[in-house]
Amino acid sequence: MGKQTPHGDGNWQSSKSDSSGASGGDSSKESSRCSTPVLDADRSDRLRDKMRKRIESGDHWFSLEFFPPRTASGAVNLISRFDRMGSGGPLFIDITWHPAGDPGSDKETSSMMIASTAVNYCGLESILHLTCCNQSKEKITAYLNKAKHLGLKNIMALRGDPVGSEWEDEEGGFNYAIDLVKHIRSEFDDYFDICVAGYPTGHPEAETYEADILHLKEKVDAGADFVISQLFFRADTFLKFVNDCRAIGIKCPIVPGVFPVQGYQSLRQLAKLSKLEVPEEITRVIEPIKDNDAAIRNFGIHQAVEMCRLLLDSGIVPGLHFYTLNREVATMEVLRQLGLWNEDPRRPLPWAMSAHPKRKVEDVRPIFWASRPKSYIYRTQDWDDFPNGRWGNSSSPAFGELNDYYLFYLKSKSSKEALLQMWGEELMNEQSVYEIFTCYITAQSNPCGHKVLCLPWNDEPLAPETNLLKDELEKVNRRGVLTINSQPNINGKPSTDPIVGWGPPGGYVFQKAYLEFFTSSENVTALLKILKKYEPRVNYHIVNVNGRNWTNANDMQPNAVTWGIFPGREIVQPTVVDPVSFMYWKDEAFALWIEQWAKLYEDESPSRMIVKYIHDNYFLVNLVDNDFPLENCLWQVIDDMFELLSEAQELLSDGAISE
Repeated sequence: MGKQTPHGDGNWQSSKSDSSGASGGDSSKESSRCSTPVLDADRSDRLRDKMRKRIESGDHWFSLEFFPPRTASGAVNLISRFDRMGSGGPLFIDITWHPAGDPGSDKETSSMMIASTAVNYCGLESILHLTCCNQSKEKITAYLNKAKHLGLKNIMALRGDPVGSEWEDEEGGFNYAIDLVKHIRSEFDDYFDICVAGYPTGHPEAETYEADILHLKEKVDAGADFVISQLFFRADTFLKFVNDCRAIGIKCPIVPGVFPVQGYQSLRQLAKLSKLEVPEEITRVIEPIKDNDAAIRNFGIHQAVEMCRLLLDSGIVPGLHFYTLNREVATMEVLRQLGLWNEDPRRPLPWAMSAHPKRKVEDVRPIFWASRPKSYIYRTQDWDDFPNGRWGNSSSPAFGELNDYYLFYLKSKSSKEALLQMWGEELMNEQSVYEIFTCYITAQSNPCGHKVLCLPWNDEPLAPETNLLKDELEKVNRRGVLTINSQPNINGKPSTDPIVGWGPPGGYVFQKAYLEFFTSSENVTALLKILKKYEPRVNYHIVNVNGRNWTNANDMQPNAVTWGIFPGREIVQPTVVDPVSFMYWKDEAFALWIEQWAKLYEDESPSRMIVKYIHDNYFLVNLVDNDFPLENCLWQVIDDMFELLSEAQELLSDGAISE
């Protein structure tokens, strides 16, 4: 598409580019509003099928383009942006291909890894760009095989920008996008959905506008499924382009590429490299305000909204594709003003889903990874089969090791400096840690005046559901019951409930109260005595870092703690407490004390020693209250534990006095 995209440091790399030079000759918002399917959707839906359904239903969509970052920290930030922008419901995202950035490698900054992460760990339908530039046929085939292995099913087939001023033929390679389209269809049949580029004003290297459209038809006839256009500045430019394409028999979806103006220099550079002329009515407005970034962004938002409304009102534009430049504010505001940004609080399932095609049947997971879904996906990436309907034999799961806590898609989006501000530049004692947990629960500032927005086990602020337990969670954390996971009991709430609802409408959801926490060995000694009074109502599993554990749960029997009943379906039980899985999780849960918290401090420092002491001596506990229709009894269990401790201390004190 001949445009350029900027990196955050102000440098530029080429993005989509194609050459049109001479070459040889059931409609449901629920089923496709986002890349993540819902329970009643066909999980084998291809992107082209999702587009077709949206077109047939008259339901407009949007999609987003990003480019790979230069640095590992940039990759962490981009993945965080995927999660935020994915919440608005894009039909798909696409990732550009940058030959200078080793795009097909396993580096965290490569196009391949960024696209794979979006699919596997962010649950976003993704298109990977692929260009012919400086690539042999064999190398392209290898990249396509790798993309298939990683779960990528969509390719944007492009020629690519020349490395120098002129295009140079690659021996044994391809010179035009049509060659790449033909190769994909020849080698991979119908596995990939293929997108190609279209140019509303004609490709800069094309003989004529009319010849360029004919070359676009050749790409579509060769096997392309849909077209995304280069950017443009006037709605009538794109509408004429679509009508001209239809007139020569191009019938596939043609999606407009929209670029909200976000800065004076970026617009000038983009127009120059794309060989597009910025209309006088735009330059006339932005020249006087060229040094005012906020004013230019506001103008860009207004201009994009007005243009997009004309496009959508035309009746021939099914969706909008946004060139984000890896920024979010302007694009999100445009989408909100258009009414396309739709943060539906109701989830397809209680946990975040992967978009990898081999996981399409997965609908049951252990609750322990509720706040670390990317970690769970990573540790189960080599599974051949995924649970469908129920968890099954607990002895069968074999979780992969999680030795590298700094995989970019698992790393906290906060910097070391920010984490130290939140978790304490210096810890004085165990109570300092209790205070950090409490501040996270209450969303209050810590003693140094900083909000605690995350913990090693929870990289996001509290979920709305957890707020239902906020008061009780605050009380127990202040006393050294350091909670990392919890859920309230729910008895038949509508599936459309904005806080606890999930799944398709018309259903009802249920939950058992669940609590998971770290606490001291002294507390555990008392807790074990108290729990005898609550059997069999309360199931428990208690373990330390060395694997010493107690449980009253069946070793091989998972306990469903979330389920739903929906019209025309069997009961769905997507979340379980599973004893075998818990022992895999405990390794990760304990390691996070060291890997993400203790290592913030110098070796042998008092702060590191305090965190290490908790890691070495505390226990990880999970409790399930099986009587979900009754009031949650787990808080009473904790109160009884502390009461027993208090009585024991009084007896000790009395004994000391009497002596």
